[in-house]
Amino acid sequence: MLEISKKDIVARLQFDNPWWEQGCAGTIEYENTPRRKYFEPFYQGILDISVRRAIVLMGPRRVGKTVMVYHSIRSLLDSGISSQNILYVSLETPLYTGLALERLIIYFQELFEHQRDSKLFIFFDEIQYLRDWEIHLKSLVDSFADYRFIATGSAAAALRLKSTESGAGRFSDYVLPPLTFAEYLMFIGREEELINTRSIDDIDEHQFWLVQYSTPDINVLNEEFINYLNFGGYPEAVFSATIRKNPGRYIKSDIIDKVLLRDLPSLYGINDIQELNRLFTILAYNSGNEVSLDGLSKSSGVAKNTIKRYLEYLEAAFLIRRIERIDQNAKRFKRAMFFKVYLTNPSMWAALFGQLKPDSAAIGAMTETVIFSQWQHATVVDLYYARWNSGEIDIVSLDPLTQSPAWIVEVKWSDRPYKSHAELDNCVEFFKKNPNIDLPILVTSRTISDSPIQHKDVTFRFQPSSLYAYTLGANILRGRTN
Repeated sequence: MLEISKKDIVARLQFDNPWWEQGCAGTIEYENTPRRKYFEPFYQGILDISVRRAIVLMGPRRVGKTVMVYHSIRSLLDSGISSQNILYVSLETPLYTGLALERLIIYFQELFEHQRDSKLFIFFDEIQYLRDWEIHLKSLVDSFADYRFIATGSAAAALRLKSTESGAGRFSDYVLPPLTFAEYLMFIGREEELINTRSIDDIDEHQFWLVQYSTPDINVLNEEFINYLNFGGYPEAVFSATIRKNPGRYIKSDIIDKVLLRDLPSLYGINDIQELNRLFTILAYNSGNEVSLDGLSKSSGVAKNTIKRYLEYLEAAFLIRRIERIDQNAKRFKRAMFFKVYLTNPSMWAALFGQLKPDSAAIGAMTETVIFSQWQHATVVDLYYARWNSGEIDIVSLDPLTQSPAWIVEVKWSDRPYKSHAELDNCVEFFKKNPNIDLPILVTSRTISDSPIQHKDVTFRFQPSSLYAYTLGANILRGRTN
């Protein structure tokens, strides 16, 4: 039987690293595509050699991890790093199946006579395809102090779990979520047209939340908000007219199905794939709504203990996010029987159940899903929802020290609460129980953006949901960059 030869492996490495031959003047794949807001801190992490750690870039499929790697290679070449000091390996390539990372490093060293103290940048793309990858990567970090190792992977469950177990102290994790609404507008070239920014010269970098935005045309911004709901979380869908015509086929087959039918079953030994798929479909349909373990078990036919495991897997793979419930006194429940579930990318809903329109029945729940999807870009935030017999608050932020409510938001895709103040009574009731909440209370709307109003001695302000989604995404990423 023929074995894959060293010559074939080296030839493939040369094919995947065209800059070895072309030098810095050559064209790098994706170099002309826009860079995500996450690029600069990620690239600075690559350059920071003060800590001996590998960088592990995690995230769901098709959010731009490989593109960000190529952008990094372009920047390294532009900064004067020798093209022969950069190695890119896609471990999804069949030729590398079962091959130890150490052997690839040895071939790279031999090819250019690199020494142990050479300053090298080595990228392993889709590293989860290598069994026990974390052991190999940790060994390389320990063995080659002057080499900079960067790895990416879509199977976030494996990456997150194993990087905390076997790679403790040797890996720095970066998470790349789907596009924010702000990034989407930037990618389609309409950010400057649709967003006005207040001067921020007087804003301290630690007060980035004070930056406010407005729009000259809320109706056009809402049109793009609906487009973002349907396909805007994925960069490839934004740039491809073919995908935009049928985003459901692309998102479902290439993103959802591969995670549900391949990644998670292989990682956790799941035998009943249809069972997992059925549960995820129910969760996706109920994105933005309260569910319970009992209800999910009855609807899906899956045992509650199994559902608990599946929920952990789906969260680790960045498909869903769970939000805990509190009562009107902001107290948690000892037994978390009810919770809300959100898709991490609202475009998945449209892929599964059809394109959303401004007046679709699910638009309210999906607007709430969009708002929570912006919050996943924040590094630390304690968000809950409150529900009691007579009311509900969509978003409650608890102070991490006092565990008392700091601020609340009521999410609406409607202008009714501005005209019918009785719909604000649940916020008033919650405020009376928790009077330290920041005022004014924010209520999102469809089109209304107005000065604060008073209702039963409580101050409210209104902002369109689309503008609030932009504000969240833009400010969170601005804060991360600072």
